[in-house]
Amino acid sequence: MNQQPTHSEQITAIILAAGQGKRMRSSLPKVLHPMCGQPLIDWVVEAALAAGAHDAVVVVGHQRALVQQHLKQRFGQRVRFAVQHHQRGTGHAARCALPLLATTCTTALLLYGDTPLVQKNQLRAMLAARRDAPSGFAMLTCNVADPCGYGRIVRNHDNHIVGIVEHRDCTPAQRHIDEINPGMYACAVPLLTRSLAALTDDNDQGELYLTDVVAMAAKHGRIAAVEADASTLMGINDRAQLAHCEPQLHRRIANHWRREGATIRAGVIIDAAVVVEADALLEHGVVLRGNTRIGAGARIDVGCVLDDVTVAAGAYLRPYSVCARSRIGEGAKVGPFSHLRPGSDIGPDAKVGNFVETKQVTLRRGAKASHLSYLGDGDVGAGANIGAGTIFCNYDGFQKHRTEIGAGAFIGSGSQLVAPVRIGEGAYVATGTTVTKDVPADGLAIARTRQTNKEGYASRLRGRLQARAAANEHAGVSSTTAAGDEARHE
Repeated sequence: MNQQPTHSEQITAIILAAGQGKRMRSSLPKVLHPMCGQPLIDWVVEAALAAGAHDAVVVVGHQRALVQQHLKQRFGQRVRFAVQHHQRGTGHAARCALPLLATTCTTALLLYGDTPLVQKNQLRAMLAARRDAPSGFAMLTCNVADPCGYGRIVRNHDNHIVGIVEHRDCTPAQRHIDEINPGMYACAVPLLTRSLAALTDDNDQGELYLTDVVAMAAKHGRIAAVEADASTLMGINDRAQLAHCEPQLHRRIANHWRREGATIRAGVIIDAAVVVEADALLEHGVVLRGNTRIGAGARIDVGCVLDDVTVAAGAYLRPYSVCARSRIGEGAKVGPFSHLRPGSDIGPDAKVGNFVETKQVTLRRGAKASHLSYLGDGDVGAGANIGAGTIFCNYDGFQKHRTEIGAGAFIGSGSQLVAPVRIGEGAYVATGTTVTKDVPADGLAIARTRQTNKEGYASRLRGRLQARAAANEHAGVSSTTAAGDEARHE
């Protein structure tokens, strides 16, 4: 039943996407609302093309410029557009698409742009059933426990489909029918053309209904029905339905990569464009977005969030690291609680530790920044060590400046490197140093005030502070202010 199209068959998908989507309550067109990282309509176009459609005609209307711009960028010449200037029903929308069908097109696949869960195998089965149907028409059907609000599929005594009755038009007996119409059809183009031309708006809404085509097709012979899972055919009408459906797609994506050899714990969220290679491990609560790629054998620990990040083979991201538009090299270690901002390039076997923030910086092979540092706009040479609390002072209020650290250099804890500045290979920056000029290779930089110890002074200072605090308590002056005044007098 899932055979591929024959050589003589050319299939075009007609995707209806002209509606306003008022129930989304959004300035964004409904079909462009994202699900698992890509717009709703992308899922439908992808399923149609994967099922065998040569191209797609998308019927646009509301905010059509935005929809067209996106689809052109995403699918190029495989998608063309018909405009429904006035909302006169689904049958009218399909009519608008007919002039754009190629003369060689033999089969039309009719779909909706807000049904992202539809699967290519369901569409392939429907297309295959159409080839064998005497009427030249096939449709998906499904059974639901509560059919209220759905169009019912009406069959005759031979169990052949003869039409669709909308819920409001059902007789009491028809309301007990639990087989409903998801509105997805495969139809021979000549039949579709004749049927759409014969539609009338003689109904309560004064619109042309695509569902009326079903009864017309039934007069030409038996309609082929392909039963499908109702949960995969839902249309998205509001954000509550979107939230209800999205986990199903996330499960599909995760299961796909599990079958490809990755270990993925429960609760992981993976967007559509993400790639996860074999033997990667994704722990609970990981979120992978955009064009992220996880290399073979990499481990992404609990709670990490990655957006457009490339993680090389064997790298390890410890818990709760957040990374965006960055690269992490083979065998590198990041986290826990690291923040890689855009432009971070963490080289092979390098280490970015807890509460380290990076941006537009390269750490070359084996470089380390293990604790509590900010590294921005810089290049850290191979094997260099960045001590805890080090800061690249890269911004002067108007421009960003670069810090360069040579291979094997050692930056002591609590240092501030005031860019632009260069630390030479093998150089040593003493703990607590503020570096304002270049340090030569193998040089030592030290810049801090000399320490002075006053013997026996602590007890006298405490006594004065205590007395002042008691006096100020009556005057309403805080003890913190009093201590600050006393320290300035010394």
